[in-house]
Amino acid sequence: MIGGLNKTSLYLLAGVSALGVLASGGTAAKAADTAALEAQMRAMQAQMRELQKQVSQAKSDAAAAKGSNGDSIDLKVKWKGAPELSSSDGKFKFKVRGRLMVDYDGIDQDETVTGDPDISGVELRRARIGVEGTVFYDWKYKFEVDFAGDGVAVKDAYVAYANWAPWEKSEIRFGNQYVYNSLEELTSSRFITFMERAAFTEAFFLDRQIGAGIVAGTDHWSFQTGYYGAESADQGAFTDDTTAYSVRGTVAPINNDTTVVHLGASYRHRDAGTLEDTGLAELFRYRARGADLHLADRFVATPRVGESDDMFVLEGALVWKSFSVQGEYAQLETDIPVGIAPMVSPTYNGWYIDASLFLTGEMRNYEADEGVFGRTKVKNPVYGGSHGWGAWQIAGRYDTIDLSDKAAVIAASTAVSAVSCADCGEQKTWLIGLNWLLTDYTAIKLNVTQSEIRGGANDGAKINGVGLRAQVDW
Repeated sequence: MIGGLNKTSLYLLAGVSALGVLASGGTAAKAADTAALEAQMRAMQAQMRELQKQVSQAKSDAAAAKGSNGDSIDLKVKWKGAPELSSSDGKFKFKVRGRLMVDYDGIDQDETVTGDPDISGVELRRARIGVEGTVFYDWKYKFEVDFAGDGVAVKDAYVAYANWAPWEKSEIRFGNQYVYNSLEELTSSRFITFMERAAFTEAFFLDRQIGAGIVAGTDHWSFQTGYYGAESADQGAFTDDTTAYSVRGTVAPINNDTTVVHLGASYRHRDAGTLEDTGLAELFRYRARGADLHLADRFVATPRVGESDDMFVLEGALVWKSFSVQGEYAQLETDIPVGIAPMVSPTYNGWYIDASLFLTGEMRNYEADEGVFGRTKVKNPVYGGSHGWGAWQIAGRYDTIDLSDKAAVIAASTAVSAVSCADCGEQKTWLIGLNWLLTDYTAIKLNVTQSEIRGGANDGAKINGVGLRAQVDW
């Protein structure tokens, strides 16, 4: 259209000039042949009609870029690992999301002590697909399903009412979502430093349940709380569902382009549900895999003994440019039914500390409004013709879980003799990791790890492992 209007201006200028010439030569015009003058006028009229056609065409082209109701098409497309479609006013948004993680685990399980053979195998650790978006500005949704393993598991599946407060983050969520505890657990598996999270997150069952939650935060603090019923996989399995409630708060007194200081704490209470077919309580048990690798067997574990439990978690992290330190301490006290072990309430604990360094200058991305770590921006990504090196990160972690408290009392109970407390011990694990982030959305991870078992039937066992992962998300 711009080009058409410029041509119009030139034609009009020529016409005005011609008229000026005619006006300036009035005497000659009077002497000219009348027929010749009329021919000139007809030629100018033809030019004007052509100009009108061009203007009309330009207007038609502009109208074609509008919808049938007269509104301009305002579709915006961004690339965030996959296309994200949205209206320019933010009223609607839609994105397909997913992740694929392919693992190899090679594990020496010290068969002479544990009786469990070595493992060398591959698996689809995660294979997820889902959608997320916004409807009418303030309503958000997220739905994701995992197809890894032998079944289908619903992960995040909730509807949220957002923007109800003047903070960067304010949402009320309804559906399957995390029980809000632990920096390590709430940081997405796409962005954790090691292949697997610290042992206490598995042992104390930090995962998703169906319920209602509140999430709020700014650049310097976050707050989450919720009340929950059953797990999505266990709907209908209980006459009285497992219930839980949690609360978590974090602060980031320093949060800028070079330095992040994160402090947080959380609390959770759970009550066990009742099995529908037997009417008996579905008691909690606590256990963790060896060497912090997913294909490893569990060498520290309790029987099902807890009818309720209370957990406290303290968390902290420091990021200074390419260097990061992170750690958490979790303590859980469980109540055992009188029929199993009267007046016994074991206290279990787990903690870890890790450190990492980006050799290529990247910095971990901290999302203060939820108190978690997010996607790292790779400075020199690897793709065709880029000549980039990607981001290289080295890391180390010390991780411990202790399930040995009151083991002798529990083991002496005849009510649980069939499952005993033979594996009620302590596990200490060292990990060394090397991560290669090829792009913002692709990574290869290598973990070398060793666990030492103390107490119980596996006392003295050393579990050695190597894990390798290739991952992509969108």
